[in-house]
Amino acid sequence: MNQIVTLINHDIAPRIPQEGSVGASGDLTPLSYLAAALIGEREVIYQGQIRPTAEVFAELNIDPITLKPKEGLALMNGTSVMTALACLAYKRAEYLAQLATRITAMVSVAMQGNDFHFDEALFAVKPHPGQQQIAAWLRADLQAARPPRNSDRLQDRYSLRCAPHVIGVLQDSLPWLRQMIENELNSANDNPIIDGDNERVLHGGHFYGGHIAMAMDTLKTAVANIADLLDRQMAQLMDYKFNNGLPFNLTGAEGERKPINHGFKAVQIGISAWTAEALKHTMPASVFSRSTECHNQDKVSMGTIASRDCLRVLELTEQVTAASLLAATQALEIRLRRNELNDQHLSLALKTMHECVLSEFRFIEEDRPLEQDLRQFMMRIQQQHWDLY
Repeated sequence: MNQIVTLINHDIAPRIPQEGSVGASGDLTPLSYLAAALIGEREVIYQGQIRPTAEVFAELNIDPITLKPKEGLALMNGTSVMTALACLAYKRAEYLAQLATRITAMVSVAMQGNDFHFDEALFAVKPHPGQQQIAAWLRADLQAARPPRNSDRLQDRYSLRCAPHVIGVLQDSLPWLRQMIENELNSANDNPIIDGDNERVLHGGHFYGGHIAMAMDTLKTAVANIADLLDRQMAQLMDYKFNNGLPFNLTGAEGERKPINHGFKAVQIGISAWTAEALKHTMPASVFSRSTECHNQDKVSMGTIASRDCLRVLELTEQVTAASLLAATQALEIRLRRNELNDQHLSLALKTMHECVLSEFRFIEEDRPLEQDLRQFMMRIQQQHWDLY
């Protein structure tokens, strides 16, 4: 442990492959690279460069350790990699639930939607706490305690009306997913376990990452549904047949320039592609157990693959979310410039969000490359830049 702390304090990261673990006996392959770095072998990442561990240790006067009995096994024969990835995934998913709610509120206002789909009495009769929380956040963002501002549709399409039911599944899953991840973090995961009090060596299977596999397979499905929800909202927002008077593809061009500008058309195609890829990755990794190691490991968890899949789904969903945030901001700005909305229509939270985005994103009048804008807001999302709820 002291050697690991030394590496952390010097900002030295063992170079660990992301592939090669079946999740039982633990993360043997990736964790062997950690163990090797502690004893001065293999490579590390230091000051942005990949270098031999021995060379960096010599430069910093760090002595390689000599492992004692069972220490090598304890380092390698556990679920540390999949669990670490699960921690990162959890925090990113937690933020996405909130940001998807904020974007939904922005889209609802931009499309002149029905605020009272999120009525407190309505959600009292289906009391999933996370779903109720999402509905409460939407009510606050939409100032829905005021008299109704109903659209010409009594019922909005499902991607707006059922947003709490989609985002709420993720929100309600977070507490029990956290419990599973935290239990794994605080467990002894190697084999055998030494029972010092009774002087016994206990041989078991605590290296098996089944709980993390199930948690990550579940989380990636919930997150991919967020991408799908936003994708459907964007399809409505871009289509003049469904967006209550907004221009096609949210182009900001006017007059004779309008027909030759395409606004968010290409972005919406990208959203569709990213969503499809995220949904493709929801196939559970945990069902792909492969017998290995001469059939000693004849049933394995694939927990690390599940965690890696979840991180990929999160990245794709963050791309969808970044694009959706920019599109929702563009739609609100079009309404404001046409005097179809004013400050009274926007809650303080929505007004602040709108202004924050426009401080870094220039309203699209004439078509321009948007890749750098998308990358910038993707980074903002991963930094959890905005305080939301």
